[in-house]
Amino acid sequence: MESSARREEGPVLTPRQIFERLDRYVIGQEEAKRAVAIAAHNHLKRIQARRMRRGSLIKKSNILLIGPTGSGKTHIARNLAEILSVPFTTVDVTEYTEAGYYGKDVEVMVSDLLFKANHSVEDTQRGIIFIDEVDKIARRSQGARNGAGSRDIGGEGVQQALLKLLEGREVFVPMNVTQAWNKSDFVQIDTQDILFICAGTFSDLHEYGEGGSRPVGFGAEEAVRHARRRIKVKELADFGMLAEFLGRLPVMVQLHALGEEDLLRVLTEPPDSVLRELRELLAFDEIELDFTQEALRAVVRFSAEKGLGARGLRSILEHVMADVMFEAPELRHRRLHVDEGFVRARLHGLDATQLGA
Repeated sequence: MESSARREEGPVLTPRQIFERLDRYVIGQEEAKRAVAIAAHNHLKRIQARRMRRGSLIKKSNILLIGPTGSGKTHIARNLAEILSVPFTTVDVTEYTEAGYYGKDVEVMVSDLLFKANHSVEDTQRGIIFIDEVDKIARRSQGARNGAGSRDIGGEGVQQALLKLLEGREVFVPMNVTQAWNKSDFVQIDTQDILFICAGTFSDLHEYGEGGSRPVGFGAEEAVRHARRRIKVKELADFGMLAEFLGRLPVMVQLHALGEEDLLRVLTEPPDSVLRELRELLAFDEIELDFTQEALRAVVRFSAEKGLGARGLRSILEHVMADVMFEAPELRHRRLHVDEGFVRARLHGLDATQLGA
């Protein structure tokens, strides 16, 4: 990875430049990509102002991504880190607990970023931490308010613990991620310039219509498309997210479930698409792989029907091509033609849970 000093020489990327680079790898979600590009651009300007020792009113542009499974939340964050050339780590927030309890302290996620930055404090302090499953740390103790018997160490407690990181404080983090309990090896990290991107499905929130009812019957899908609305901050607070926590995530971005056409593009267009990867793997065995358009549509239709989204495409293709991949070294100098019948036969009777997507 380039040193921070070299990266700072170039001009700050414009929102359009960030959007166009995201657009190469992230299919659909136009509104989300624009919002993330603007937030990233403002974040870069904030860093630049601080490095020039200028007083600045620019606040942190931490981001909250809300969307169903497989809609591209992690994919957007990972590609943004590549575009900005900064260290990136993704953490599952359900592994963390309030300080003093068995489990990981929130400082360990900064330690993980430090590890990804090859223990460079300077690079760590301008990296990106992607915090997944934030909807799982919603406040669960709705009963007694005196704290007696209602300690929410994995929900509200974690939200409280994250406040100082999101806002930007100097914290002591363990040098060794695997030995966070060892209190002797710590390093001081300033989180002011670390961009935090939180994500969650918030699947329990009513997504359709003000009354929370979902249209059914003929034309229901079209009605759903038009009825989609923005989730309000108050709804998130009622869901169990602390107002202070939401206040430190000023950029709220909603992603929608990808339709079959978008999933087909995800499968074929990006430079790092699963289909390209599969073809490259078989090319090592001198096998030319050819998928018919109908076969690809059968794959994306299965993913859409099972609610797996883009994330499920890899698992589906790996299942479909499992026998071929096993026999590949014995099938050298061949051209394999995969049609819709082959795909349907492999997916017949398959349950989504068997894919591990």
